[in-house]
Amino acid sequence: MTTLLVIAKQPLPGRVKTRLTPPFTPEEAASLAEAALADTLATAARVPADRHVLVLDGAPGPWLPPGFHVVPQAAGGLDVRLAAAFAVCDGPALLIGMDTPQITPEVLAPALRRDAHDAWFGPAADGGFWALGLAVPDPALLLGVPMSRSDTGAVQYARLRAAGLSVGLLPVLRDVDTARDARHVAAEAPGTRFAARHARLTASTAGAAS
Repeated sequence: MTTLLVIAKQPLPGRVKTRLTPPFTPEEAASLAEAALADTLATAARVPADRHVLVLDGAPGPWLPPGFHVVPQAAGGLDVRLAAAFAVCDGPALLIGMDTPQITPEVLAPALRRDAHDAWFGPAADGGFWALGLAVPDPALLLGVPMSRSDTGAVQYARLRAAGLSVGLLPVLRDVDTARDARHVAAEAPGTRFAARHARLTASTAGAAS
C-alpha cells in the first residue's frame, strides 16, 4: 500500500506560526496556518495513494476533508515524531508538512511511484526539507537527525545516501515561517486559500494603519 502522510499541528493561536508575530497577531497567524493546512490537505487528497493519513498534534477541525485517517503524533522531538509516522506504514510512503500550501498534485505524484527511486527528498529554501518519501519506510533513517536547523536538510539527505539509497529530488520550496515567506508563497500560489487569507489580512492591516 502507498501512503501519503501529512504531519501537522492544530492551528490554534499561540501554538502555530509564532514567527509570523509580529506583524500578524497570534489569531491572524493561526488563521494563515489554517489556510495553509487546508490547501495542503486538499492537494494531498487529490494525489493517488492507497491511504491518506493526517498525523496530527491536536484535534481535527472543519479544515479536514473526507478520506483522511487521523492518527496522533508521537511524543518526543521532531525526528522521533517523523520516524513514528513512517513506522505505521507497510509500503511506500511520502510525508509532507503543512507549511507549503503552494504544492500541487503534479509535484507530489512522482514521489509515490514504486519503481523510480528508493527515496524522494524535497529540500526547503531555509535548509530544511518539506517532503520525504521512502519506498521501504525505515524509522532509523530519521532518528537522530537534528531538526529545525539550517543544515537539517543536508544531514537528512546525507543519511539517505549513506544508507545506499537512490534519491530522487523534488523541487526546492519555501516554507511559510516568516512574514516574508508568507508574502512570497502567497504571490507564488495566488489561487490558494492561503493567498486569499494573506491578502485579506494584509489589506485589513494596511487599512488599520491608515
